[in-house]
Amino acid sequence: MVAIIKTGHSIRAMLNYNENKVKEGKAECIGQGNYPVDAERLTYIMKLNRLEKQCQLNENVKRNTVHISLNFDPTEANLHKEKLLEIAESYMENIGFGNQPYLVYQHYDAGHPHIHITTINVQENGKRIAMHNIGKDKSEPARKEIEQAFNLVKAESQKKKEYKPEPVSVRVQYGKAETKKAIENVLNLVVNNYKYTSLPELNAALKMYNIEADKGAENSRVSKYNGLLYHVLDEKGNRVGIPIKASMFYDKPTLKNLEKRFSVNEITRQPDKSRIRNAIDLVFLKNNIIILPQLIKQLQKEGIDTVLRQNAEGMIYGVTFVDHKTKSICNGSNIGKEYSAKGLQDKLLVNQEKVGREINYSRKELTDVLHENYAYMGIKELTNFLEVLMKVENNFDYLHRNFVKRKKKRPRLGN
Repeated sequence: MVAIIKTGHSIRAMLNYNENKVKEGKAECIGQGNYPVDAERLTYIMKLNRLEKQCQLNENVKRNTVHISLNFDPTEANLHKEKLLEIAESYMENIGFGNQPYLVYQHYDAGHPHIHITTINVQENGKRIAMHNIGKDKSEPARKEIEQAFNLVKAESQKKKEYKPEPVSVRVQYGKAETKKAIENVLNLVVNNYKYTSLPELNAALKMYNIEADKGAENSRVSKYNGLLYHVLDEKGNRVGIPIKASMFYDKPTLKNLEKRFSVNEITRQPDKSRIRNAIDLVFLKNNIIILPQLIKQLQKEGIDTVLRQNAEGMIYGVTFVDHKTKSICNGSNIGKEYSAKGLQDKLLVNQEKVGREINYSRKELTDVLHENYAYMGIKELTNFLEVLMKVENNFDYLHRNFVKRKKKRPRLGN
């Protein structure tokens, strides 16, 4: 079992996320804790009011929502509703939320069994339940105890078998069942697990798997009804074969359905932006980064992929970061002005000038950087790099000449 705890500011957004899943037939409210009536008799207003009224006891707590997901191994076969409710009750008791009002939703939209628990961290006496280190101090011991008590597959085993689909191959017969299944595997991973707030952000992740979502031609039926077409891409990013309509997939990942996620994801990804920001700052701090491929490589080591948007001339006009650890997808400009495409290029330019001025790199080191990153560099970037290399060489020659001791002339002795 894997437990994930997220906190937030909006009770309504947290509740709507799960209730919308119920409306779409992808989830079911199977139980409750500390509500006056059984789950099947609860209306939306009753669910919302119970949480909001208790939070009003301490309005100083701004981050008052707690959204928990308990994820089980796909091989778990005996997870009936009663057992899931027992697990939820045991978990909530063990992490100190046993007396809190909470709702339990069973979701059916992923490749593994899982439940979501929605609750709050304001107690009946108005005091706040501390969330700092709750994962390490309370959730981890609770998880291990529950795995033992309910004979569940242990989290360590799940991590070893973590599933990640392969990029869709253009060799698959387009329009055939194999293509549809391959695309659906990727959609199940990306659409249901990553936090994106627009179609371009979603595409940033999908393109890593050779897939692109498209609104369809203007005035087409797909565009008119907010559908989507999913294309297979070749190694150069060109669309190939026949696209598949979103309505053909089980989860119906149309634009209309995806837009319901955008506002929720905007809220839930806010805490994740700082990780991307800090990772970029640390890369620049620890390394003499002078070209974009260096930055991209270093961020990959931190689990962050960088997706560049370029025009026909190869000029970069946008950058999107895909954080595979927090599952957040963010445009650089949304993280901060200095993390936009222009902001990063300006920072690289400053570093390039610094290298040319201070000789932080030797000519050999610069040549090594060129060899390592040549395949990833465009003409403009290659030109800029060679200019830096020339600056270093000129500076070296200048310093060499000035540091050579001039031969002193001996004073002439008089006759």
